[in-house]
Amino acid sequence: MLEVQNISFSYTDSITLDNLSFRVDPGEHISVIGASGCGKSTLLQAIYGLHHVEGTIYWKGKQLLGPNFNLVPGEDFIKYLAQDFDLMPPLSVADNIGKYLSNMYPVRKRKRIKELLELVEMQELADVKARNLSGGQQQRVALARVLANEPELLLLDEPFSHIDHFRKNNLRRRLFAHLKKEKITCMVATHDSTDALSFADRTFVMDQGRIIAMDSPKALYEQPPQSYVASLFGEVNVLPRRWFDFKIPLEKEVILYPHELDISGSKGIEAVVQRSYYKGHTYLVELRCEDQQVFVENAEGVSPNTRVYLSLRTEQTLALRR
Repeated sequence: MLEVQNISFSYTDSITLDNLSFRVDPGEHISVIGASGCGKSTLLQAIYGLHHVEGTIYWKGKQLLGPNFNLVPGEDFIKYLAQDFDLMPPLSVADNIGKYLSNMYPVRKRKRIKELLELVEMQELADVKARNLSGGQQQRVALARVLANEPELLLLDEPFSHIDHFRKNNLRRRLFAHLKKEKITCMVATHDSTDALSFADRTFVMDQGRIIAMDSPKALYEQPPQSYVASLFGEVNVLPRRWFDFKIPLEKEVILYPHELDISGSKGIEAVVQRSYYKGHTYLVELRCEDQQVFVENAEGVSPNTRVYLSLRTEQTLALRR
């Protein structure tokens, strides 16, 4: 397993990683989410060995050492995909993927490159030089390359950020299914809530260099400990609980997602529509209620300045957000 014990790190006087401790089981998939600058990328780099940190990091009982001890950072059993891809522009796609595969077994090497080309759907571009690829295509080649010599621990930093949306979803499913099948432990630093919700066994939430929440994606989404955590999964409202439950003290607030609220013409808290945003299958309706901005998901758009009434979509929501 991966075990991180009380690690801290600073680039300057400000702390980037602040006394982090956690364990990751073999084969487990972890998503690391948080606002830009919270320390996600630095955490992956520290585990890989690019930074000398205070504290200790172990993999299967072996201490992982940083650049103060290793002339070449990293370990053979760890692969790290940075956001800059680090491809060789003059080499073809196939040669970039096979760069670190042994030439002593040419048949095996060709077979492995073919498998990875299929995984990232780059078969038709195998002979194209990396410098002639788009950013999304380069990112797919970089993903294939870190899997060439299959690692025990894979660290991915925003691995789908440059890939077209229509291709990203299929690639994600294929990649994470492959990692699970091969029992490869994986940590993904991401801004994309789909990475965190759909493909992680656990999610770590970071803020200002600390891990402030750590749980299953479902638990963090359904019972966010604070509005910052909920906001990482999408639009969020922090509303007075008294709007929906008059037995609760005035100062109490509740975190609600737009789909958990409803609007009608007759029942609830009076509000005025500001504007509607078309999202495809629904509209996001922006309201003004008691001088507070509120977002509600609705089947239809509503004209600005329309008076409506705001309520909970289901009564169980308040109990869930105890």
